[in-house]
Amino acid sequence: MPVTPWAFSVASGYTLLRDPHHNKGLAFTERERDAHYLRGLLPPGVVSQDLQVKKIMHNLRQYKVPLQRYVAMMDLQERNERLFYKLLIDNVEELLPVVYTPTVGEACQKYGSIFRRPQGLYVSLRDKGKVIDVLRNWPERNIQVIVVTDGERILGLGDLGCQGMGIPVGKLSLYTALGGVRPSACLPITIDVGTNNEQLLNDEFYIGLRQRRATGEEYHELMEEFMDAVKQIYGEKVLIQQFEDFANHNAFDLLAKYSKSHLVFNDDIQGTASVVLAGLLSSLKVVGGTLAEHTYLFLGAGEAGTGIAELIALEISKQTNAPIEECRKKVFLVDSKGLIVSSRKNSLQPFKTSWAHEREPVTTLLDAIKSIRPTVLIGTSGVGRAFTKEVIEAMASFNERPVIFSLSNPTSHSECTAEEAYKWTQGRAVFASGSPFDPVEYDGKIRVPGQANNAYIFPGFGLGVVISGAIRVHEDMLLAASETLAAQATQENFDKGSIFPPFTNIRKISALIAASVAAKAYELGLATRLPRPRDLEKYAESCMYTPVYRSYR
Repeated sequence: MPVTPWAFSVASGYTLLRDPHHNKGLAFTERERDAHYLRGLLPPGVVSQDLQVKKIMHNLRQYKVPLQRYVAMMDLQERNERLFYKLLIDNVEELLPVVYTPTVGEACQKYGSIFRRPQGLYVSLRDKGKVIDVLRNWPERNIQVIVVTDGERILGLGDLGCQGMGIPVGKLSLYTALGGVRPSACLPITIDVGTNNEQLLNDEFYIGLRQRRATGEEYHELMEEFMDAVKQIYGEKVLIQQFEDFANHNAFDLLAKYSKSHLVFNDDIQGTASVVLAGLLSSLKVVGGTLAEHTYLFLGAGEAGTGIAELIALEISKQTNAPIEECRKKVFLVDSKGLIVSSRKNSLQPFKTSWAHEREPVTTLLDAIKSIRPTVLIGTSGVGRAFTKEVIEAMASFNERPVIFSLSNPTSHSECTAEEAYKWTQGRAVFASGSPFDPVEYDGKIRVPGQANNAYIFPGFGLGVVISGAIRVHEDMLLAASETLAAQATQENFDKGSIFPPFTNIRKISALIAASVAAKAYELGLATRLPRPRDLEKYAESCMYTPVYRSYR
């Protein structure tokens, strides 16, 4: 008899209905119910997957509280994995804010209260010396993407300790839904080294270590053991989306340390930078000029701000062949103490020193705008409503089309709202935000604000790394992703007020980004999957996970 090499076996009966990877609920056919001992364990009705999606969307829309929708989605993921991803893919614009920002922030804050079943691995200080044994406890061996957090800086919400697990879980669900990476190849991990959040330490429902956050040698020894164990268990080609929502003082150091020995990618620094650069490249089609002809001012000089600034300088350098040091002079940053200038160099953290330019010091954002007269204003400060009426009006006073990006998450921490940006510039602003805003009507015209959401970049970027077998992440791969995303924005999007393409096309966009990232990996000699596929875009699409139900014999 011929052998079917792709055949697989599944559990039967009651166990099958409790297996989220293979459960289909009422979609099991009459024949499958007989073959797998399900008769009587389900009501007699047989329904299609599409009807299941319709029913669950109807139920989700009954909830008025976003967190209730989040809990319902997580319950579905634990019950029926393929239906969860089908639902998310078919309704991505509506459900993305539920499973990711901004709702995931509230979910992390209340994670101890809503915790049901563990959805990833927890590596704590108690596991020091046996981290490799913890990793071996995970049932899957063919892991391609890991998202790990230590919970110290979750979104703009601060130290949430062990409850930061909501971020890796949410991010990996997007790697699958938007980027097509198989769910079984994704592993969410939380490194629990304690928390300095007194409210959590005193919360009877807190699920993590009840101690102050470990620092220094103790912290770095655990991280080193973890990184070594990951490489030993899963190999050199596993993408570690590392340092997700780590605090600034650790994120830059850890990325610099491990980028030479591991396949690491920091979405807060590199993913945010890539999607914002794409937005800037796209906005040039509206405001005119080249990237090098504009002047950029940031409020916020942390992971996101300095990461975006560096990628802008790299792209300008690539376009003009000018030295990177010269290109950085087009970019200015304001932190909590004012404009970063050379006279402050001795007191600056190392990652800020590249942006200390020869200028007179000013202490406020408004004074910096008046002094520098930027064409682009970008907020990465995490300080809600920091772009005041005076700040926006100052930008509009010398720019016909001021570019204003208010990127901080969640919505309550956004530097300004879409409505404020349009209203205070008489509808002339080219606006994008980190969290979603509803369409705004101004002067009889509806504007749909663009969302500079990392989900445009990291799923496709991860897929590109996986399909090429890349062993390192190079900055040129980030530039390739930005340029590809920018090229997807059309005049129709610009007419509506958005500089980003609609999320309804995200699977196609992810395949294009994956192809461009993979092509760059091959060009740089970083790819190991040989021979190189002739058509990388078609190959990327063929590798993408699709959540349709399988037929069981």
